[in-house]
Amino acid sequence: MIAQLSGTLLKKTAADVVVDIGGVGYHAFIPLSTFRLIGVPGDRVHLFTHMHVREDSLDLFGFSSEAERTIFLELISVSGIGPKLGLAVLSGLSPEVFHRAVVDEDLGLLTSIKGIGKKTAQRLVVELKEKLSGIDVSSIGGGGPEVHEEIGDAVMALVSLGIPRARARDSVLAARRDGGDDLSVEELVKRALRK
Repeated sequence: MIAQLSGTLLKKTAADVVVDIGGVGYHAFIPLSTFRLIGVPGDRVHLFTHMHVREDSLDLFGFSSEAERTIFLELISVSGIGPKLGLAVLSGLSPEVFHRAVVDEDLGLLTSIKGIGKKTAQRLVVELKEKLSGIDVSSIGGGGPEVHEEIGDAVMALVSLGIPRARARDSVLAARRDGGDDLSVEELVKRALRK
């Protein structure tokens, strides 16, 4: 089992990386949260990894922190959540915002992730709330409680303007991904309206 990679970043996209270790290029799928934190090709990188073995494939998934990998492992332990959907969750919400959404039972925020419906969101809360309550995600970054509140406030502002809730959530999350975690509610709303 490959638990971590440390080497030179050869290739980086929003979905995957290739890391050179002693002349061998290791391919790993990554979430957007990791994409934002690792360097550019040519930089030294360190990734915590999970090797997912199936009958027809052997895939490696890379993460910028142990806490992020732990959340991913908890995600894929939930019935109906595979590795690709686990990455989609960590790509749609920062690990810390996802953590708070589960602990706070925020089904609206969880269903804003493509591929997560109401039943799956409820399953995530039921199966992960207690487990995630004990995980320290402060080392992950990506916004604290105030970011979670700002996303909700921005979504509510758009809904009050007549925009459907699902579309409002998608636009706000896209605006936050593009503009970073330090955007005010007003700036989130402005950017989301442009989308």
